[in-house]
Amino acid sequence: MHILALSGSTRRASTNTALLNALSAVAPEGMKITICDGLGQLPIFSPDLEGPDRPKAVSDFIAQIKAADGVIIASPEYVRALPGGLKNALDWLVSGEELIGKPIALAHASHRGEDMLTDLRRVLSTLSTGFAADIFLRVPVMKSSPEDIHALVTHPDTAQDARAFLIRFSEWAHSLAPSR
Repeated sequence: MHILALSGSTRRASTNTALLNALSAVAPEGMKITICDGLGQLPIFSPDLEGPDRPKAVSDFIAQIKAADGVIIASPEYVRALPGGLKNALDWLVSGEELIGKPIALAHASHRGEDMLTDLRRVLSTLSTGFAADIFLRVPVMKSSPEDIHALVTHPDTAQDARAFLIRFSEWAHSLAPSR
């Protein structure tokens, strides 16, 4: 199973990206998690750029979504809302079919951020019938280094919860497979 992981942060030392990287280290056998690192290169969404005028960065992003068996998103909250880059990336997927029915779950690297999570859940439930709002992992690691996050997530106590999250997501994705 191939999972595409989207971080709502483009910061080099992002806690959300570090969480997604650490999840790949505890993924169950048969699951590969790939971090999508191109959200910062996407131009601002415009319907005028869809179709034959679509920029290569957008085509590459859409191809990654299409090729994935599922998507896990981890995002910070910016000014009590979705980061612009993540919302822009999701906007590029609105008119296509790549995300419709695609299994999606959320991980979160903070003890706060409920406003953003509410917004993100609303957007994702609009975009995909495969969004599993109840499959959620919170690992409060805000302001930790990527190395510390990796150590925490791979520690046996946390790794058990992280792996359970990934297994539950895998089961959800498999249950949707016949309808996709």
